[in-house]
This record gives sequence, C-alpha cells and structure tokens, in this order.
Amino acid sequence: MSASSLRFFSFSGNSRVLHLTWMAFFISFVVWFNHAPLLVSIRETLGLTDDQIKTLLILNVALTIPARIVVGMLVDKYGPKIMYTLLLGIASVLCFFFAIADSFEQMALARFLLGFVGAGFVIGIRMISEWFPAKQVGLAEGIYGGWGNFGSAAAAMSLPTIALIFGGDEGWRWAVALTGLIALVYAFVYYNSVSDTPKGSTYFKPKKSGAMEVTSKGDLVLYVLMNIPMYAALGLLAWKLSPSGVSLLSETITSLIYVGLVLLFLYQLYHIYQVNKHIFSTPVPEIHRYKFKQVAVLNLAYLATFGSELAVVSMLPLFFSETFQISVVQAGLLASGFAFMNLVSRPTGGYFSDKWGRKLTLTICLAGLSVGYFVMGLITPEWFIVLAVMATMACSFFVQAGEGAVFAVVPLVQRRLTGQIAGMAGAYGNVGALLFLTVLSVVSAQLFFWVIALTAVVTLIVVQFMDEPRGQMAEVLPDGTVQMIDVH
Repeated sequence: MSASSLRFFSFSGNSRVLHLTWMAFFISFVVWFNHAPLLVSIRETLGLTDDQIKTLLILNVALTIPARIVVGMLVDKYGPKIMYTLLLGIASVLCFFFAIADSFEQMALARFLLGFVGAGFVIGIRMISEWFPAKQVGLAEGIYGGWGNFGSAAAAMSLPTIALIFGGDEGWRWAVALTGLIALVYAFVYYNSVSDTPKGSTYFKPKKSGAMEVTSKGDLVLYVLMNIPMYAALGLLAWKLSPSGVSLLSETITSLIYVGLVLLFLYQLYHIYQVNKHIFSTPVPEIHRYKFKQVAVLNLAYLATFGSELAVVSMLPLFFSETFQISVVQAGLLASGFAFMNLVSRPTGGYFSDKWGRKLTLTICLAGLSVGYFVMGLITPEWFIVLAVMATMACSFFVQAGEGAVFAVVPLVQRRLTGQIAGMAGAYGNVGALLFLTVLSVVSAQLFFWVIALTAVVTLIVVQFMDEPRGQMAEVLPDGTVQMIDVH
C-alpha cells in the first residue's frame, strides 16, 4: 500500500478516524490560542501592561510541558478515545473561566491551566498510529498534525471578527466562550464516533507505567539527562514570574516552586529506576530493544520546529501590528499566514518522509527553516508588507514540514510507547516555546528570530546521528506471542 493511496476524501474506515481526530486536535488548538488574536482588546479591557501580556503568552505554553508527558502515559494506558473526550471537556470549563476573568491574576491562572489543552496533540498521534500502516503513517500523522494545528490560524482569522459581531469592549469574552462551547459539544461527538483500534487489532500497552521503558544502561542515562531540560524550563518560567521578572509570584512562592521542581525530578528518577531496574540484572533480548537516541534526536528536532512555531504564532500579530502600523484585524490575518501553511506543509513533510526517507527529509527541513528565520530577522518597517508575509510563509513551510517529518518517525520507534515518545517530543516543543518566548522578553524581535535560526543549525547537526527506521519492531501480545510490526 503506497503513501499516495491514503483516501483523504473518504469518510469511512481509517480515513473516518483521521478526520474525526484531526478535528478534535483542531478544536483544542482554537481553544489553546483563542487569546492571541484578541490580545489588544484584552489589554484595553483590563488595562494590562506589555510585561503582563508577554507573561500571558509564556504562561499559555508552560503547563503543556508536564501535561504532554502525563497525557502520553495515560493515553498508552487508557486509550485515545477516553483521553480526547476528557481533554476537550476540561478545556471547555477552563475556557469559560478565562472568558469571565476580570483581573490579570485570574487571567494568568486561566491561561496557565489552559496550557493543559496543548497535550491533545499527543493523544491523536497514538490514535493515528493504530489505524495506519508504516508506509502511510508519515502522511496520516502529517495530515492530523497539520490540519489540527491550523486551529491557531483559524482562531487568528475568525475570533477578532466574532468579537466585533458580539460588539462592545467585552466582545472578546463571548468569542472565547464560544470556543469553549464548541469543545464541550465535540467531546461527546468524538466519544460516540471512534474506537481505539480497528476491529480485531490489539491495543499494546506498556508493561509498567510511571516512566518510559528503556532497553539498555546507556539509554537509561540518556533518558535521565533528557528529563532535565523540561524541569529547567519550568524553573525558567518561575524565575520569569518572580520579583526578578514580572513580580507575579513572591520570592517565597518562587523558592517553593524551585524546591517542588527538584522534588518532582527526584520522584521522576525514582519511577524511572523502578520501571527499568531489571536491565541491571537481565539484559533485554535484542529483538525487544530500541535506541533511546532516536527519541533524544526527535525531542531536539521538535524543540527547533514546533517550539519556534508556538513562539512565533504567539508574537506575530503584535509584531506585524507594531512593525507596519496596521490594525489588529489586519495584523491577525497577515500573521495567520504562518500557521496557515500547516494545511499543506506538515502533510508534505510526512509524505516526503514516507517516500524519500525520514532522516533526509528532516535534514532538508531544518536547513530550510534556519535560512527562513535568518531572513525574518531582517524584516523592518521599510519592507513591503507582501514581502514580509511571503518570507514568513516560506519559513513556516519548512518549520511545519519539519514537524511532519519528526512525527513520521515517532510511531516507528516502539509501538506500545508511542504515546510517551510523542509526549516527550511534544513537551520539548513547549520547552522550545518557553525558551524562545523568554528570549523575546529580553531582546528585540530581530535577535529572537536569529536565536531560533542558530538553534536550528545546532539541531541540524544532531539529526545526523539519528538512524533511519528500518526492518520491524517486536511487540508482545497478551497471550505472550510476539508480533512483528513493519517500520518501513
């Protein structure tokens, strides 16, 4: 079955599951970014400062880091159907909370909690990997990710207009609440329309839960090391909110958060050891091994691709508005061009990965986005707006094709751990967003774009250490027999 035989315009079999699942992801993204195009109205209604606006942007992507790890474990254990239903239901409640917030503190809390919604992505990655064979999985995951990711562009294009239709200074509240209502309705639709696997297929679960299984001592060390940046990113967020930053948290609360993060990390280390201690006494048979190095490379690649997209989508409407002195609605429409490319570019990245090879595609994408961000750093008020938008869209093509290429590899590392691997790579995307948005809060937009370009060059070098997925992976059926799954 070739990648090209995927029946996109069908609404039966695995195509039906694909469409229902990308729509769930699309709605979660509309909810997650429903504030970005309305920031100017929100700022005026509550009289927020520029620092407070930047804080809201950072808070919006913070909780997604631990949420993607936790949701990745839960989806491997309980299945994507239940997890997507729960996520959309909870998202709707948080949405209503944000819509009625009448102080910066309430908004900050609502935005922080809404970061949980960003974990929805991980759920669909596992669902799609269950329904599509290896030769189609890159394209299918690309369509899922790309069309779902388009939710942020849809929010940027539609919500300012919806806010105007409701009218008045409070129009943005109604626009935000509407997205929550849509999420609530779709939660019921999704639960009643899908199943975790095709009929007769086994849903492979991890043997143990609480941490990812690794298959060698060296991989265990690398796994522990790859956990550190996620805690460091949350520590960076606490610093940003402390008296040293925007003073949202007191010195005492900040210190308590630092202590909490260290204790959480130690607790995580305990779980990692408990799940993997058997490798010190009994080597894992070769047939059941996988290389954690693959996961580490994918983490860094997603930091550079999705991490930069999240950061840029958050700041682009304001950047265009201030650079070219245009209205909020115009800036929102122009900025949506960056996320708009998701419709084509992410599936393209997945398709070329299926066709030309995973490693080559990822290499080309990272090279392209390095150049793209360098050019974006050159944009000034003297540029023609049309050229600035074209440069933005060209850059975003490589960014999102790169995301498609990353998740064309994720389901081919180890099937039963797909949720956790997707969760960790996804969390690294948010580590990148937090890192880049923090950089933006202390440097100019030009330097911000160039820092991302430099990060992409380093990642490009790291990707050369990834192995091209080949052959088969082994999974054990409930009755103890081994099933081989093609990965090429």
